Amino acid sequence: MSKPVRVRFAPSPTGPLHIGGVRTALFNYLFAKKHNGVFFLRIEDTDQNRFVPGAEQYIFEALDWLGIAPSETVGKNEKYGPYRQSERKAIYKQYADQLIASGNAYYAFDTAEALDLHRKQHEDQGKTFIYNWHNREKLDTSLVLLKEETEKRIAVGEDFVIRFKTPVDETLHLHDIIRGDIQFETNLLDDKVLFKSDGMPTYHLANIVDDHLMETSHVIRGEEWLPSMPLHVLLYRSFEWEAPEFAHLPLILKPIGNGKLSKRDGDKLGFPVFPLEWTTAEGVSSGYRENGFFPEAVINFLALLGWNDGTDKELFSLDELVEAFDLNRVHKSGAKFDPDKNKWFNHQYLQKQSNESLANSFLPILNNKGISIPKEKLVRIVSLIKERAHFVSEFWEMSDFFFEAPMSYDEKASKNWKEDTPALMGQLIEILKSIEDFNSINIETIIKNWMTQNEIGMGKVMQPFRLSLVGALKGPHLFDIVELIGKQESINRLENAIKML
Repeated sequence: MSKPVRVRFAPSPTGPLHIGGVRTALFNYLFAKKHNGVFFLRIEDTDQNRFVPGAEQYIFEALDWLGIAPSETVGKNEKYGPYRQSERKAIYKQYADQLIASGNAYYAFDTAEALDLHRKQHEDQGKTFIYNWHNREKLDTSLVLLKEETEKRIAVGEDFVIRFKTPVDETLHLHDIIRGDIQFETNLLDDKVLFKSDGMPTYHLANIVDDHLMETSHVIRGEEWLPSMPLHVLLYRSFEWEAPEFAHLPLILKPIGNGKLSKRDGDKLGFPVFPLEWTTAEGVSSGYRENGFFPEAVINFLALLGWNDGTDKELFSLDELVEAFDLNRVHKSGAKFDPDKNKWFNHQYLQKQSNESLANSFLPILNNKGISIPKEKLVRIVSLIKERAHFVSEFWEMSDFFFEAPMSYDEKASKNWKEDTPALMGQLIEILKSIEDFNSINIETIIKNWMTQNEIGMGKVMQPFRLSLVGALKGPHLFDIVELIGKQESINRLENAIKML
């Protein structure tokens, strides 16, 4: 690296942070940490018409929850502050004026109505209107006005914009870390607006000026910004600044078919596309946090959307991702989002949690149901059920029989209740009554000895026994259930099943 690594995530506070934006932040974070650099966050809020209250705080909260908070941002280590573009407003005008002075930009006074008319005339001729080299000297610009006339129109308050003067007849040979060498023909580019008459810069000018002043070494962003790359490189050249290196990340695609992953896909297929829940007047959009995902699982899953380390390894801690991350191993093509794989990652991380930690997460669910249980017992229950769970929210459905006797019995499983079953269950009750050391191993040994001595088939006892205790043929090891619900409760459930079935 020729200079210290400084990379940024620069979202606009126009709504909740999409999972694609989270991945962009993650790849910037990993790259910075890998090279002992700085990951900073800049809020790009120059478009005040699209500003959404609460969106900025949402961004910070989401990155904090995921464990990839920036080193520098609004209110934190503001070495190159401010870190909100709206608070940097006074900075940009001088750079727009500098481009005017060097002949790399010009004033344009065209009204919206005039531009609409030009577009319509072009459409009528089957053409597309592009504001660039071929017509900029025929339109209402400072390129065809005397300097005095231009100054007079600005002085009287006439609306104008400042446009970039794109070079003519040039082939740009650019390099992208992910996509390699790319060519752009300048004659096909339009003269983008850089500065508006309301005193605010457009994204293009503010982005370039801020990246330069904040000493950004690499711009790692989504591929939707690839068409802006030639303009941004030309702006750096016009200012005689060294451009950062660019890397454009592939899109995250829909689970079915092509196209960029959207909120609608999540709503339709039942998975979140935002890290945290987002509420508007129209309703609530679910988030990964509220859906019970572990932040580490979300990070791991996102890292492998469009990147791998060249091996078959799938489970990475954040530190391992930092160690392995390489922009040269990011794929060019889009990465298909797989909700089932997402859940698989959460399952893996759930298994890594301690039983005590999972019990603490399960406790509020039980409290809401008015159920009180000793902590040690809950830890044991969690240890028996977690292997099949993807989320803590599934624990209740998987373990309700530990806390409540069944009120009904699975119809299909009830076919295991035969004519001689009540008598066998009656004998089983007497055996349970006689057991003093009421632990899983001892209970299992005594009951299996009774079945062996009396030549009773396993299925004739074990399935009706489980059905009586659970209400279905599900759950962990049967004798662990018996021990945990206790002797009297086991007997009560067997007696109830004899009456009901």
